[in-house]
Amino acid sequence: MRRIQNKTNSIGQITCGITLKTLALGTISFVREQLPTWRDDPNRTNEQSENKLNLQLCKFLNSRARNDFPMVCFYHEEYQSGRRSIDLSASIVHRNLLEAKLYTIYDPILVLEGKRLPAPSSDREYVTGKERKSGGIQRFKLGMHGAKLNLAAMIGYVQERSAHHWYDKINEWILELVSGTIKDDCTWTASETLELLEEDMVKHIASYRSIHSRTTSNEIELHHLWIVMN
Repeated sequence: MRRIQNKTNSIGQITCGITLKTLALGTISFVREQLPTWRDDPNRTNEQSENKLNLQLCKFLNSRARNDFPMVCFYHEEYQSGRRSIDLSASIVHRNLLEAKLYTIYDPILVLEGKRLPAPSSDREYVTGKERKSGGIQRFKLGMHGAKLNLAAMIGYVQERSAHHWYDKINEWILELVSGTIKDDCTWTASETLELLEEDMVKHIASYRSIHSRTTSNEIELHHLWIVMN
């Protein structure tokens, strides 16, 4: 097996023996590295809507993955439970055995949900939402997104203020859910707040991690990849 390393230009094709989590984490690392290049691409039109940003990002990741991350292909709008869909997914380009399970191009190894910060409809939508259970983290907790996976990611398009402002604000909202100040259909604990991994003040990107209980299965680990758009 050729190793998955941190630098995307050293990543080769999968042969055998790799774990699903290793491949998913490698995919997350690839996405994180591509975010500032995508944002600053002179050919990219300046869009504000979440759907258009998700589609732009998907096209860019697929273009870059051909040479820099050739074992994975990205898709826009991956159906989940019922009629719901998640914004982006990644699947392997050739069927392969991962942890004794056969994965094909139809089986996502990672799903990613994109959210604007701030959200246009509800300030707390990155975390929770009463209408249609629209909260980003909320949908992962309820098993509406990523039900078959134990690792997933969220993309945060920071359109106002700073990444650190939203890091503080989102943790504040989670603690309000813990205390019962605000309520939804989930059980929240203080351990579900976001943990800082990196805030790059030069590239204006940030990454965080959180672990959440779910009503349908085991815990899910979320990696939060944020890009300051302005």
